[in-house]
Amino acid sequence: MYKGVNASEGIGIGTVAVAVEPDLSFEAHAVEDAAAEKERYAKALDVFCQKTEAQAEAMKVSVGEHEAEIMIGHIALAQDPGMSDQINQAIDAGTCAEQALVDTTTMFENMFLSMDDEMFRLRAADIADIRTGLLAELLGREVVDLSVLPAGTVICVHDLTPSMTATIDKKNVAAIVTETGGRTSHSAIIARALEIPAVLSVENSCTELKNGMTVIVDGSKGVVVADPDEATLADYTARAEAFAAEKKALEAYRGKETVTADGVKKILACNIGSPDDVTAALEHDAEAIGLFRSEFLFMDAKELPSENEQFEAYRKVATALKGNPVIIRTLDVGGDKEIPYLHMVKEENPFMGFRAVRYCLANPDQYKVQLRALLRASAFGDVKIMIPLVTCVEEVRAVKALVEECKAELKAEGVEFDENIEVGIMVETPAASLIADKLAQEADFFSIGTNDLIGYTMCADRGNDTISNLYQVYYPAVLRSLKNIIESGVKAGIMVGMCGEAAADPLLEPVLISFGLEEFSMSAPSILRARKTISQWSKADADALAEKALALDTAEEVKALLEANAR
Repeated sequence: MYKGVNASEGIGIGTVAVAVEPDLSFEAHAVEDAAAEKERYAKALDVFCQKTEAQAEAMKVSVGEHEAEIMIGHIALAQDPGMSDQINQAIDAGTCAEQALVDTTTMFENMFLSMDDEMFRLRAADIADIRTGLLAELLGREVVDLSVLPAGTVICVHDLTPSMTATIDKKNVAAIVTETGGRTSHSAIIARALEIPAVLSVENSCTELKNGMTVIVDGSKGVVVADPDEATLADYTARAEAFAAEKKALEAYRGKETVTADGVKKILACNIGSPDDVTAALEHDAEAIGLFRSEFLFMDAKELPSENEQFEAYRKVATALKGNPVIIRTLDVGGDKEIPYLHMVKEENPFMGFRAVRYCLANPDQYKVQLRALLRASAFGDVKIMIPLVTCVEEVRAVKALVEECKAELKAEGVEFDENIEVGIMVETPAASLIADKLAQEADFFSIGTNDLIGYTMCADRGNDTISNLYQVYYPAVLRSLKNIIESGVKAGIMVGMCGEAAADPLLEPVLISFGLEEFSMSAPSILRARKTISQWSKADADALAEKALALDTAEEVKALLEANAR
């Protein structure tokens, strides 16, 4: 039995096919005709972009519009002027196209890997995928093709890249196993969109799992069983049938209100990274947008997005939600998220440096462009402004003062906006947790960012495998922090939501009900399951469970208790 990351739920049983990645080795050499070498690279880039566009069109049909955007993003990254210019400069200096490509993309990959936001770390995987595709074009070699697979195949690959998944025929793939990746990696996102069971980060799986071997992949538990005996096979076959039946039964919750067993209304919202993501959110029955990460508008631009460009993006989402809430997080970048045109200074410890609201308040004219765009969009729906990385009351007051300045300007210009627009905060630091009662007097709502709150509270980087055991929401320190934040908000009479991964955890959801959480925001595919879980718990039952959980000493004990009481 092998353990990995439970990336896409379900149980797949089938025959292993190890995807052999192409040999992209080459010997670096000096070039004498730089112009000809740059032309060779330009042709490879053009062919790569054409192929990628064709893959995106195929993904729209086989996977979905939202996932196809990943491939469209590859084209934009490959054509990024900063990257192209650096490659061409290296060629002008006498470096061959292959080496110039590897050197430049490795630098960009490392830059993205250093970032603390998981969504930005995904860009590192994108860069690696782009490098593979471009190298294959330059060297005249074929990349992995997963289009021709027999029925019941369990794909085993080092890393399932977006370009590979573009060729997958879903009906023939029973499951996916990779040697790398986590729950928020593109491999996991696409596997969930395809509804294929997947276990990621299974060490040495490409060498230890052999072609033709029968395996069981439990994507819910993160387990891979090789060469199972008859009893084990029968057991998992029954589990797979039960899972399929349960999934079908979840459709009964589509279109229903989200209420607890004793009738308390909750809000099930979706996290999105771009206006195009709203389609998937609504298709999965989201009742609101709990987190719109606005920084993608800045990351995908060559210069600071104008007020109108930002307004159109926010308006599109607000209009699509037809009056339901849309929480938009203001620019959350810093020294760890390098956007060339912002000219941000490198820092020794960017995770605790000049970033997020700190950067925005230091650049008020630039920040007001975003705030004006958000205010204008509020005329088209229930738009709410969320401030990231708050650590003190002064920051909230300063942002609210800028919002008032923008209101006055728009009013003088005769531009419509919601006079009562809410300004809330993302609670993701221990500092904010400790003064939650004070912040609740200043903010119109709370949204808890558990991804960072866990990391900062436990002093554990989620990307560091060595200490990954510390990065868990079940630790008593994290649970006590959540309790304090939620209860402080409830006492002050403001809405408290959660936009971190923990909001979709069925084990944790009853504890959050007990604490008084009102809004649960998550990835689109998790919504119906969360609605079912919430419907099974009354406040009294949730309180009894939470009381027991808070009395325990370790994360292991807490998780075991929650698993024993799962419904």
